[in-house]
Amino acid sequence: MVQSPTLVCVHAHPDDEAIFTSGATSHYAALGYHVVLVTCTNGRLGFDAARRAGNDPEHDDDETRATRAFELTRSAALVGYGRVVSLGFDDSGMVGWPQNEEAGAFTNIDVDAVAQTLAALFDEVGASVVLTYDENGFYGHPDHVMANVLTRRALEVATSPLRLYYPVMPRSVIREFVPRARAAQVFLPAWITEADAGTPDELVATTLDARAYTGVKKAAIHAHASQLDNADLLTMDPELFTLMFGTEHYQRAWSRGAASGDGTDLFGGL
Repeated sequence: MVQSPTLVCVHAHPDDEAIFTSGATSHYAALGYHVVLVTCTNGRLGFDAARRAGNDPEHDDDETRATRAFELTRSAALVGYGRVVSLGFDDSGMVGWPQNEEAGAFTNIDVDAVAQTLAALFDEVGASVVLTYDENGFYGHPDHVMANVLTRRALEVATSPLRLYYPVMPRSVIREFVPRARAAQVFLPAWITEADAGTPDELVATTLDARAYTGVKKAAIHAHASQLDNADLLTMDPELFTLMFGTEHYQRAWSRGAASGDGTDLFGGL
């Protein structure tokens, strides 16, 4: 029996799997590929039931942790994951938050030790393609940056992965989307507004048509209803939502050998 190709996504928080790579995971799951999610943190510093942000002194970390675990289960099932692994580290918060310094925060992990665990998972599931954020964590979030550091270190140890890609937003898309969204009075979350000018278009290796899954992506974002900063994305008209989410763009960050054939397929040429 031939094992199905395996895609592994390494994400920082519950809801990242809905926002950044759910087109790819839905697409490859529909093709019968094995799709695995690794979520590094428990998301404890998201908005709590009283709508308080994670840096509010009254924030309820325990309640938020439980809510986000439930939301993750729903979202992951929608977007094609056959297996979900949580590393269980504490959400570190945004840059400058006091939680950045806490011992259990993801940003303070023993990278070498955790990389061994992640590498073992890659090899256990037979990962061929791995997705995570770029060196800036897409928009500078400390946990996203650490997800990059951890994944890159794990790839130095693992034997099965053949390629690493970063989900990115090309500059041309950012320049078109942001003014149109603001004109429509859509509140834009930090992962868009702080993504700088986007990635140079010429660095995009793979352009994946995910228009068939925009409804799924919207449902997955909605599943993370506690995260209020993404709520306005669900109010966008279909044309604007498709502009942002109907195509996923990936930068090829690493390949075990010469790579070709991946212009529209992350597994192309393998």
